[in-house]
Order: sequence, then structure tokens, then C-alpha cells
Amino acid sequence: MRVLSSKFAIVLVFISNLLSSAVYAQDNQIIIGQAIDLSGPNGSIGRDYVAGITTYFDSLNTSGGINGRKVKYLARDDQGIPAQSVKAVAELLEKDRAEYMLGGIGAPVTDAVVSSPKFVQSGQTLFAPLIGSVKSYGNRVLFWRPSPEQEMQYIFSYFDKLGIKSVGIAIQENSVNQDMFQYVSNEVKKRKMQMSGIVHINNSPADIERESAALSKANPNIVIVVADTLSTGLFLKEFRKYAPRTFVAGMSLTNLDTLAEVAGAKSLEWTVFSQVIPNPQGKKSIVQIEHSNMMKKFRDEDLSSLTFEGFVVAKTLAKAIQLSKSGKDGLQSIANQKSTMDLGGILLTPHEGSYRMSSYVDIALFRKGGGLMF
Repeated sequence: MRVLSSKFAIVLVFISNLLSSAVYAQDNQIIIGQAIDLSGPNGSIGRDYVAGITTYFDSLNTSGGINGRKVKYLARDDQGIPAQSVKAVAELLEKDRAEYMLGGIGAPVTDAVVSSPKFVQSGQTLFAPLIGSVKSYGNRVLFWRPSPEQEMQYIFSYFDKLGIKSVGIAIQENSVNQDMFQYVSNEVKKRKMQMSGIVHINNSPADIERESAALSKANPNIVIVVADTLSTGLFLKEFRKYAPRTFVAGMSLTNLDTLAEVAGAKSLEWTVFSQVIPNPQGKKSIVQIEHSNMMKKFRDEDLSSLTFEGFVVAKTLAKAIQLSKSGKDGLQSIANQKSTMDLGGILLTPHEGSYRMSSYVDIALFRKGGGLMF
């Protein structure tokens, strides 16, 4: 009996140690949460973004994690609905005890999350939401991507070099776009360009067609669109009937899949988009190669600008956590640092008070037959 009891005791100790190790491993994880549109209007953007983030954290965990701690990344589908996002964020903070929160898509969702009681109580900084409107949140939000104004400046500078002086604007009329519309209008005046006309994108296809026809007769060299993806598609569908070879410029958060569905693939020819990330298909930098290799290894999905942006966002957050002294001040630490952070060919140099990590902007042309050409 004593022998059996002794053996039984050894087994109990062994099981207890296993359970303790499992609990310790779970407690020792770094929980990173995100509420983002995975099945709503911007679902394809969200899915690509999450695929890139997941890929980096998977590759990181295979090499030991961050300072010996594995990353547990939890992405919740908010369908692009602010109330859903607030609920998901509250659960991630309370139930899952997320230590860091990544942002979702659009200003309405971000507004709702940042002002929600649970997020305010957490004292956290929301990192890397995808917003295409002019909006400032101070130190409550740390953006990875450059500002929409920087994207628009690049578009203007790019076409200014080509000698383009005649500009049209297509504006989706809502409160979110008014600041950017005013910015574009002021930039046209500042650069002494000619305003050819304005198309107001509303719910009436007849009105959009009428104004598009009038704009085409004014023969602008380029039309800059200040609108979400669906409204951009509605405009292109009508405008291309009259101006198939006029440049139309959109911004980096345009959902190209949805745009092609609404406007038709042929309407996207002669359309350009600002980009906040280098060519995801390129091999010029270490991080481009790293992204390509890890996506093949862990995801088996097509590369895109959004998978690449998600990948480098996750890499930036990992560096912030690694550099953090207390374990929870990493984002504010990198937001306030003055030195350059090298992600393997992408350089981040935050400007004091900007709460933006990157200032990289490029432009890509939608090639005939589909796909972006950088």
C-alpha cells in the first residue's frame, strides 16, 4: 500500500506540475485583441489586414515569441458596425484580458471604440486603425499609416510633375468627408490649378450621371475622389461612360474587389491609388521578402498591400512590446521616440505630436486586366 501510495503521490505531483505549467504558459501569453470588419462592407480589407497580422505573429511564436512570451492574437468580426465593435472590444478587454488593442476600419468605428467606457477605463492606446478621413484623436490613438493629407499631397505632387493643371472632384456628401473635400479644394487653389467641376455622389444614379456628363465636358486632366469604396464605384460607373481615359485618383483604403464589382473592371483602367506600403510583390527589402515567405508558409493566400500592412503593423507592435519596460507602455514609448525604427527596409520616424509611425506614400496604377502596378 505504501508503494502504491508513493507512486500515486508521484503521479499527482506530475499532473500538478503539468497543470501549473499550462496555467503559467497561459498567464505568460501576451494577449492582443482587435475588433475589425471581416464580413461587412470592408470585409475583404479586414480579412487581408488580419491575415498579415496573424502571419507575423505565427512566425514570431515559432521563434519563441517576445521576450519568451508567446503572442495570442484574437480578432473579432464587428461587421463594420460601431456598436458591434464597442461590444467586441469590451469583451476582449474584460473576458480575454487583452493587453494591447489594434484598431478597426473607418472613423465611425474608431470614434465609438475610443469613447466607449471599457476602452477609456483600460487606459490603452488604440493602435493602427485604418482610417481614410481627416481625424485626430491625440494620444488615444497611434496610427501606423501616414495621414490622409499626406496621401493627398502625394497624389497632387505626382500629377503636378506631369503638368496636369485641370482638376475635378467627386465628393460623397457626408460629415466624414467634408474636411478632406475642403483640403482638396484648398490645395487646388494653392497650386494654382483650375477647378473643372464637382460631382456630388448621392443616392440618385440619375444625378450622378448628369453631373458626371457635365464634368467630362469640362475635360479635367484628373478627377480626385473623396468617397468610400461604394460611392467611388457608383461615380466611376457613370463617369466612364463619358470619359474612359481621364485619370481618376483614389486613396489607399479603396476596396478594389468591391470597386470592380460595382463599376466593372474596365472602369478601373486609368485609375490610380495612393499606397502607404511598398509593393507587396517586390523583393527590394528584407521585410518584403519576409512577408512573402511567411505568407507562403502560414497562409497560402495572395499577397496584397493590406496583408503587407498588417504584417508590418504586427512587427511594429512586437518591437514596441519588446522595448517596453513596464509591459504596457510600449506604444507610447515608440510614439514618443525620436530615433528611426528599421523594420527591414521600411523606416519609421515618428514626428513629435503626430501620433503616426510612418510617412511612406507611393502611387499605383490599376493595370488593364486587373491588379495594381507600382
